[in-house]
Amino acid sequence: MSLWAGGRFTDGPDDVLWRFTADPIDRRLLHVDVLGSIAHVSMLGEQGLIDTDDAATLADGLRQIEVEAVEGTFAFHDSDEDVHTAVERRLGELVGDIAGKLHTARSRNDQVALDLRLYLIRATKRNIDGLLGLIDALVSKAEEAGDIVVPSYTHLQQAQAVPLAHHLLAYAWMLVRDGSRFTDAVSRIGISPLGAGASGGSSLGIDPSATAAALGMNASFSNSMDAVASRDVAAEFVWCCSQAMIHLSRLSEDLILWASSEFGWVTFGDAFTTGSSAMPQKKNPDIAELARGRAATVIGDLTTILTLQKGLPMTYNRDLQEDKRPVFHADDTLSGSLEALTGLIGSAEFHPPAPDAWVTALDLAEVLVERGVPFREAHHVVGKIVSSLSADGATFADLDGAALVAFDQRFHPDDISRVDPIASVTHRVSPGGASMESVEGQIAALRQLLAGADPGRQSDNAV
Repeated sequence: MSLWAGGRFTDGPDDVLWRFTADPIDRRLLHVDVLGSIAHVSMLGEQGLIDTDDAATLADGLRQIEVEAVEGTFAFHDSDEDVHTAVERRLGELVGDIAGKLHTARSRNDQVALDLRLYLIRATKRNIDGLLGLIDALVSKAEEAGDIVVPSYTHLQQAQAVPLAHHLLAYAWMLVRDGSRFTDAVSRIGISPLGAGASGGSSLGIDPSATAAALGMNASFSNSMDAVASRDVAAEFVWCCSQAMIHLSRLSEDLILWASSEFGWVTFGDAFTTGSSAMPQKKNPDIAELARGRAATVIGDLTTILTLQKGLPMTYNRDLQEDKRPVFHADDTLSGSLEALTGLIGSAEFHPPAPDAWVTALDLAEVLVERGVPFREAHHVVGKIVSSLSADGATFADLDGAALVAFDQRFHPDDISRVDPIASVTHRVSPGGASMESVEGQIAALRQLLAGADPGRQSDNAV
């Protein structure tokens, strides 16, 4: 069954045409399609465009389909061209010929645009919840880490001493921004296109604002052509997914490194790791590796949906049928990655070795800066100390106070205490820096954010 056969066409669609144009991927829009149709028929009845009894009958039939959608009992037929056709066909089975009034003052063009936006609203909320779950896992591990000190890295070389918690919380803040991007996107996604029709609206007295309100959306469209032709909100959603996946990929890379024998920072639970078919000793962080790899596929989804739009004339073109595949894939990939990484992080036991002694080199330079020495000169002095010790196969750990003063008289013997990585963290005072006080403040702020729950819930009334 199609919504266009008959009338203008004397021949039915060829099997080749059907196989090429019909796509069952939109079946996951079933529930939102039904909800949009219920709002539409209610508006038609209120506006007197169909009899109120007919509107009630149609709404009752649609609610029965909604139950079937929720329970998973709705039966699609191979002859259903798309989800919209399937709903109208099933409605006809339930209420008879009156089902033909469902499509009054509506086109598949504004219908599919609405379905996609309703799906994106729900997906956005779900992904915000997933981000919050992973943030919570990272904060919990930061709390467990206590005063463990590790090296930070620049150029993948040990740089400064930092609390392990500070390192973990860096990723939590990235994910907070990812959540805020999704939240911000909802304000644009939540504009209803229903009522735009095929492209130019309708000569019938419809009320698009009523359907928008019934669906809990922010507002109705301002331009009917824009409403059916644009997919920038879908691209924005996929961009939010891709940026979040890039952050998950970076987190995964660190987790993979930390789990290696060379780093030896972390052990993950058996239930969240895999083994080797050949090497009995192996315990692999496959979740992190797959998340890292799947980030590439979501970047591909973004490229697909951006390129899909670039050469289209106004208004609707069938090319836009291809928007759902990258949207669904990006959504599924991010949701699955968040769930899996949350489990992996939750199973983690951290046991990092102490940092190299050199991570306190900047601290020594700043001791001299506190005494009025220009930083560039202080940098040079400490660099010469590092060079001299390295030549002798020694490190800061081999220095005592007298030896430090011997290198430069502006040092004091008790300055030797500053070469300890824990002392380095203790003396750090810059706001947002890697100090224990900073970590405590970050944890408190993130706990407050988590307690306030989802900023995306400002759109909770949307279906």
